[in-house]
Amino acid sequence: MDDAQREQALLTALTTEHFVLQTSRTATVNESVGRATVFLTLLSASLVGLGFVSSTAALVPPYLGAVLPTLLVTGLLTFLRLVQNMVENEVDLVRMQRIRAYYHRRLAGDQDFFADAVSGGEPARATWAAVGSRPGWPQMLLTTAAMVGAVNALIGGLGVTLLTSLAGLSPTYAIGVGAVVALAAFAAEVAYVNRASVVDRPG
Repeated sequence: MDDAQREQALLTALTTEHFVLQTSRTATVNESVGRATVFLTLLSASLVGLGFVSSTAALVPPYLGAVLPTLLVTGLLTFLRLVQNMVENEVDLVRMQRIRAYYHRRLAGDQDFFADAVSGGEPARATWAAVGSRPGWPQMLLTTAAMVGAVNALIGGLGVTLLTSLAGLSPTYAIGVGAVVALAAFAAEVAYVNRASVVDRPG
């Protein structure tokens, strides 16, 4: 196989890989939307149920005792899978940027086609530009995983508040403890998302 044939075969393989990676990204986005929708629907149904049982004070504690753990477990599992989806999406996008960088170097000539794929000299860095963002942990707050994590933290804080109030402590103290727990839980989840992210790492 001469150089021209090898170049053509590589270009065909890269084109196919580019298409496969885009399909994979679409699948991860669709799964993320689906999982977040299921969790938020469960949360909404739980709130509607709470509205029905709130007319009978005796039913509220057992209802919350059953619903809050269910929401926390479901939310945690959803959060962890959303982080996995985010990482898969990032890896696919980084690989696509590398392919686009190859197109720019070998085929674009003096044109600026695919030039954004080599911004900063590193495809992984150029990935941020591809989604209109800049590297940094604040970007993690805009992910679906962070959104679900925030809801989880609020549910956890609510549970702690209820447990603290049932222990006989004042409402003000119970709310304060719940708020601290919620903030700490959300901070831990954001740190987990940021640590799992691969976009701002070289390679």
